[in-house]
Amino acid sequence: MVAAANMVEVAALVGDTARATMLAALMGGESLTGSELAFLARVSRPTASEHLAKLVAARLLAVRKNGRFSYYRIACPLVAQMLESMIAVAAIEVPPRHQPRSPQDERLRFARTCYDHLAGWLGVAIADALVTDGRVVLDDDGGEVTDAGRKFFCDFGIDLSATGRSRRIFCRPCLDWSERRYHVAGRVGAEICRRCFDLGWLARERESRAVRITPAGEAGFQRTFAVSRGVIARSPQGDEAIQGPPAPSASPWIASLRSQ
Repeated sequence: MVAAANMVEVAALVGDTARATMLAALMGGESLTGSELAFLARVSRPTASEHLAKLVAARLLAVRKNGRFSYYRIACPLVAQMLESMIAVAAIEVPPRHQPRSPQDERLRFARTCYDHLAGWLGVAIADALVTDGRVVLDDDGGEVTDAGRKFFCDFGIDLSATGRSRRIFCRPCLDWSERRYHVAGRVGAEICRRCFDLGWLARERESRAVRITPAGEAGFQRTFAVSRGVIARSPQGDEAIQGPPAPSASPWIASLRSQ
């Protein structure tokens, strides 16, 4: 009964439109301020503060003070996994209905960050390449890195040997809501994403979880994961992007909010 009551509480928190919008915005892996989240959810800052306090109290979000600003982020990978699953279920349309896709929708479907790993067409293409080459095994029961995979990741600049105190799931399949197939999540997925940004293969779109492939990435993804250069060339492109890992002050509209 206690577990059922807790589930009802979490479902009620996530079920609110404003709170769901805030949680979805934070699924890009960024830490955002209350003002930024209020702007995205289209609510006042006092209202956003009330919502955020409830999410922090329920341990769905974590908060960190930096000067006069409080930065909010997804509390842990388990929460991110729950939200990913909910987004995948929400993407199942019964009965099917036509909804015109915007350019932003197309960019999200092509490549995006899903908490700390890559999703969309690009994420699934990488997973397909790893499975085809026998480097990773993915199925409904979980994921596993083979001996060949460990050597590949080592050569790629990813060290999977050091575990530290992390309880993070090592490798798991994550059902992609737009492709309806698996991409790689867990620690392995996070390391792939981190390495691609470190190499400058990916660039972040402003005010979005979407990412695009840079010119260096075109060659790198083709060479390393056999991702077709022709497909990349036809990918949706944003007007502007930010190189490297996300920074809370990256976007001009965010800077203007913080100055208020």
